[in-house]
Amino acid sequence: MAVQTLNLEHIPLQYPIHIALFKDVENSALLKRQLLGGNEEFEYAFIDASVMLSTAHALAASYRAVTDLLNGRIRSRNVHSEIVFALSPNNNIAESFRRFGISDTTTSLLVIKVSVSPSITHESVAQHLGLVVKGTLVEFSNKVLDEMTDLARVRKIYKLNTGQNVPPGRGDAGGSGVNGAGHSERKELEIAVIGAMALRGAS
Repeated sequence: MAVQTLNLEHIPLQYPIHIALFKDVENSALLKRQLLGGNEEFEYAFIDASVMLSTAHALAASYRAVTDLLNGRIRSRNVHSEIVFALSPNNNIAESFRRFGISDTTTSLLVIKVSVSPSITHESVAQHLGLVVKGTLVEFSNKVLDEMTDLARVRKIYKLNTGQNVPPGRGDAGGSGVNGAGHSERKELEIAVIGAMALRGAS
């Protein structure tokens, strides 16, 4: 598997995003320290993949953050921290980092890098991540994310665990998406989650 580079719809082509998904990560504590220490080489959106419902969930946050960057509306340190904040259903920036950002115990890690300068390329991102992340690079896909998602935690964060429009799934019992919701339920959850993100932006 390899780092994926995507161009978001309605975003200028000079701002592609580079996405990598890792499992069995062993050095999250080190990555977090480098990020919080302001090391520019570690300026990424480091996201705990257990709270990512789908690829659309991640791309919606990326689109919002890059759009806010281009319009001078970012509220956090940079576009990468803004991606993490964009996942939040409320306006508490610190809380968004605790809920969605990398922790010392993160083992499933989603990494997003925006090409905010010509020096940030697919090759440079892939090479650096290959050196600094001690984990297994896997495909960024809904199928792989399904196996990582903690559905009960996602429902709790977005206050959907007792939602009238989203039925509880089998994943609640084990706190994992491995044997959790079926496709139709995950799609309903995805719509509700992205809707909550959008409502936060409008508030």
